[in-house]
Amino acid sequence: MRGTSHPVTRRSGKALALLPLAAAGAWIAWSHLGLNRAGPLPPALPGRRSALRTRAGRVNLYAADAQGGRPLLLIHSINAAANAYEVKPLYEHYRGSRPVYALELPGFGFSERADRIYTPRLMTDAILDAAAEIAGRHGGAALDAIALSLPCAYLARAALERPDLFATLGLISPTGFDARLSGRGPKDAHRGNPLARQLAAFPLWGRPLFDALVSRPSMRFFLEKTWGSRAIDDGLLAYDQLSARQPGAEHAPFSFLSGYLFPDDTTRVYEALTLPVFMVHGARGDFVDYRHVGEVAGRPNWTIRRLPTGAFPHFEDRAAVTDAYDAFLAVRKARPTDPVT
Repeated sequence: MRGTSHPVTRRSGKALALLPLAAAGAWIAWSHLGLNRAGPLPPALPGRRSALRTRAGRVNLYAADAQGGRPLLLIHSINAAANAYEVKPLYEHYRGSRPVYALELPGFGFSERADRIYTPRLMTDAILDAAAEIAGRHGGAALDAIALSLPCAYLARAALERPDLFATLGLISPTGFDARLSGRGPKDAHRGNPLARQLAAFPLWGRPLFDALVSRPSMRFFLEKTWGSRAIDDGLLAYDQLSARQPGAEHAPFSFLSGYLFPDDTTRVYEALTLPVFMVHGARGDFVDYRHVGEVAGRPNWTIRRLPTGAFPHFEDRAAVTDAYDAFLAVRKARPTDPVT
């Protein structure tokens, strides 16, 4: 006898199969029609904010410049909700002893969040123009600059193009020494996938997809991967939530997710640096692959420290990071004159 399914069973199976579609449709509707994106974004850092017009569009610059000395420029990482809060421990530590600035890259924080393709070239231009502005405010003095994660590669490129603007470079958990993202491609090459970005940014589901990505549980999950621990900074999580809810917050992350913000020449750029470089990275979490650091370790202009932290060591052990950085600066008071061998 041929087996048959009961009509009620068939109807129940069809209903269950439609549940994911119904849930997706409800989320899309809520994202487009119900989610409030009108809430104000408070400043991530104390001090003055100024809007700079750069080749990369309008960017936001925080400044605590009441003190004298060589200016320090801080640059946050790249992720779905990046902003200047990521450099807050360093900004607050140094603002009482030297001029400190924090740049928000195009597409993040209070900077312009236009619907466009974001590339390493765009980010490098923003850094160069911000550095030139800061140097101009301080009589042409070269800067110390520190970047986090992926923007370390942009900062390194900026220093190669305008070494006169920078006295030293600081790289915290830099991208590009791992198996996946190291590279010796041509200048300004990136790993962008046009189809991937088109799919991610499709108007019907693009913003809902981003809203799901930056939901509180999702954001906590990714921060715990960054920390390698559940003991994340709750203030950073709370501010990221506000920043990610702003209009246009999805545009730069779509370029990030589709590969456009990943340079393909990072290894070659790092190897070409002759300025003094301070590098620190953690030993815990998902971002601990530094298998290619031997390409620069031991060079006279590179100082490398490994700490028992996650990828944001300045949040977990600010003193360890700042003490090591200050010791590096004390040794490198003058610009190096010895060529790199």
